[in-house]
Amino acid sequence: MDIDFWQLITLGFFAQLIDGALGMAYGTLSATVLLSLGLPPSIASASVHTAEIVTTGISGASHYWYKNIDFKIVKRIAIPGIIGAIIGAYILTEIPGNVIKPYVSGYLFILGIVILLRALSKIEKVKIFFKDLEIFALFGGFLDTIGGGGWGPILASSLIATGRTPRYVIGSVNFAEFFISLTASIVFILTLNNFDTYWKISLALLIGGAIAAPFAAKITQKIPRKLLMFFVGCLIVLLSLNNIFKFI
Repeated sequence: MDIDFWQLITLGFFAQLIDGALGMAYGTLSATVLLSLGLPPSIASASVHTAEIVTTGISGASHYWYKNIDFKIVKRIAIPGIIGAIIGAYILTEIPGNVIKPYVSGYLFILGIVILLRALSKIEKVKIFFKDLEIFALFGGFLDTIGGGGWGPILASSLIATGRTPRYVIGSVNFAEFFISLTASIVFILTLNNFDTYWKISLALLIGGAIAAPFAAKITQKIPRKLLMFFVGCLIVLLSLNNIFKFI
């Protein structure tokens, strides 16, 4: 991997800056860039989720403090999401990186397209049937761990589309995401041999994210959300295509 600690801090900084402004894309953007730098999917996802233990923990605690959590929603999405995360993390560690990497890049490419469509369209929500939420959360946890991100955009947008109050949806999804990140990280720690590699990446991403967090609100005020979302979507799509073409 041709990247140093300070470059990783920079990645964490910009990923958190964008996530703070959009409410999404920290994991997706970080994982896409790490894959483009040559990391295997297991290390990329492990690094992102380990860093997210702290960021999602702080976010979940904040939502709990401000009473933004509906624990009925949390109960329905947390356990299936954890099961999906365990399956996703285990698959990443068992399948060679060069085999699964194009599929992970394909998933991130699709997420990039979704972000682009949301940027170009007035419709930002995809409606699902609320009765199928557990199954949806299972796949959300699985895909989030496989690709390094996606839990927030997938679950939050779909739940809001069912008519739930956005405040409680965002708070509940963020609260549950802590357990997804924690579970995925534990599986990676127990199954990956090169722990020394990804904890340094996680630390750098975390430092960069912590520095960026206070500035995210300013970015939201200065740059139109749709415009920022468009550029992020383009970046994820281009990097993912590059990864796919390298494999081909």
